[in-house]
Amino acid sequence: MKAVVITVLGGPEVLQVQEVEDPELKDDEVLIKVEAAALNKLDSFQRQGVFAPPQGASPYPGLECSGTIEAVGGHVSRWNVGDQVCALLSGGGYAEKVAVPAGQVLPVPPGISLKDAASFPEVACTVWSTIFMIHGGSSGIGTFAIQMAKYWGARVFVTAGSEEKLAACKDLGADVCINYKTEDFVARVKEETGGKGVDVILDSLGQSYFQRNLDSLNFDGRLFLIGTMSGSVTELDLRVVMSKRLTIQAAGLRVRSPENKAVIIREVEKNVWPAIVAGKVKPVIYKHFPLTEAAEAHRLLDNSQHIGKILLFP
Repeated sequence: MKAVVITVLGGPEVLQVQEVEDPELKDDEVLIKVEAAALNKLDSFQRQGVFAPPQGASPYPGLECSGTIEAVGGHVSRWNVGDQVCALLSGGGYAEKVAVPAGQVLPVPPGISLKDAASFPEVACTVWSTIFMIHGGSSGIGTFAIQMAKYWGARVFVTAGSEEKLAACKDLGADVCINYKTEDFVARVKEETGGKGVDVILDSLGQSYFQRNLDSLNFDGRLFLIGTMSGSVTELDLRVVMSKRLTIQAAGLRVRSPENKAVIIREVEKNVWPAIVAGKVKPVIYKHFPLTEAAEAHRLLDNSQHIGKILLFP
């Protein structure tokens, strides 16, 4: 089969399509013929050598995909050859085929195309396992989180760096849209909440936002770290955390055990898929690239100028 290989650690140019061995199918896995794979920041980190795949995972990037089941392992009962599915992966989505534990597979929601379904697994599992102020509201996770938060009746605050991105977030249902380049989001949050702060923050920036995130949280607030785009080293004043009874947690889907991922997948199918079927949550896809243009897709990913998800097609 063909797969995108990280030939050496570095920039997008190190990604090359090569002929590789087909995945070996274990008894608890299904083999998916990939229709589409979605890009995530962790793919870029893996390419740069910042984040290595978990032990035993595919060396090829790609944390979510959609496609058709081509084979099933001996211990798999729910899925059959020919089923159209999407899946949360530990790696390997940038390929023509990928093997994945059956517990990490979801049916394609009715009304969603097989290709577009690739945009859902990672964002749905991340958002559901965290849940809502959203930094990077126009990202793949951000655009999904806005819709889910509104579906569950939350008031949604987002930050973004351009009026175009803020307008997209507003269209998706965000209540308070803050341009972090021109406005102090901590002051705006306090103003909008009567000085209390928000209950949950999803943050993909890390270092540069850390203290301001803590300042923006209400008592018993929760900060979920889903990325470190601005850096990973920061100072922490424990008195702030203790005085407001704050919880700081990393999302870390990729390093969770298959059993833990399977639990999240079941909860997502039960609680998130109905919102998609009802048309309350829709895929937000910025651009499609063929597998052979993975390097160009990664350049776009690294620039963070897109709104929504970027997809690759074998």
